[in-house]
Amino acid sequence: MEPAVVAEGLTKNFGSTRALDGFDLTVPAGTVCGLLGPNGAGKSTAVRILSTLLRPDGGRVWVAGFDVVRDPVEVRYRIGLVGQQPAVDEMLTGRENLEMFARLYRLGPARARRRAAELLETFDLGDAADRRPKGYSGGMRRRLDLAISFVMAPPVLFLDEPTTGMDPGHRLELWHGVRALVAQGTTVLLTTHYLDEADQLADEITVIDHGRVITRGTPDELKSRLRGDRIDVLVGDGADVAAVGRVLAGVTGAAPELDQQAGRVSVAAPDRVAALARVARALDDEGVAVRDIALRRPTLDEVFVQFTKEDAA
Repeated sequence: MEPAVVAEGLTKNFGSTRALDGFDLTVPAGTVCGLLGPNGAGKSTAVRILSTLLRPDGGRVWVAGFDVVRDPVEVRYRIGLVGQQPAVDEMLTGRENLEMFARLYRLGPARARRRAAELLETFDLGDAADRRPKGYSGGMRRRLDLAISFVMAPPVLFLDEPTTGMDPGHRLELWHGVRALVAQGTTVLLTTHYLDEADQLADEITVIDHGRVITRGTPDELKSRLRGDRIDVLVGDGADVAAVGRVLAGVTGAAPELDQQAGRVSVAAPDRVAALARVARALDDEGVAVRDIALRRPTLDEVFVQFTKEDAA
């Protein structure tokens, strides 16, 4: 299948600031791509170009098979966009907003009402359905904005930090909605500051910094590049964290990370279970009181910090 999104060598300048510097991206159809990067890395600029809201200074980009510069109207027929700020009609109720957008998508009156009712239930807005958004909380307005983008399953959906301001329960509802859309064939490009969100949803992650891609891969691939698995030790009350660190360093030959305040010691474990067994025996031989010891994979937070640190060096 033809990729749903392709960007080649995109550049964009704002005065003397280069927001995108040869940005490349390919998103296979029917997948979720997580676009991660620190503030100012160029994520939102990329999304605005892909969704036809900005023209690039250089490079080429296709969405749903159409060039976004030459055929912006064709692209707009095939995309949905949820930006960082809710964009709802303040003069209409939540229900009326959803019905209006359903009618704009050429659903008949009855189907528009049914679709609005389904989305109000999905996004836990039933009690507020007949109130105007100006009386909503920030999280409720955000959920209404997202519900509008779900009225029809567009071939390509851009979500720019969609769960900002949402509580954990409503974030889970959104994740469920995104997965349902992808199951129907929608391609999703997601920018987010919640790395657990990218870990849960993304088939592939692209990390961007200073307007260019610094690494990409599946969540598992990115974690595997970060020195493999780690052993975490929570020391017992009164135990010497530094002393535990010396034990782990002696057993593994790697430099441990010490968190005195949390009473935690963490060290790389390239041979996984064998290293865990050696560490457990060594701590027992030293008579060290341990509250917990566990083998874990690196988190996406650690991946993100490491690759952006390397890019800045």
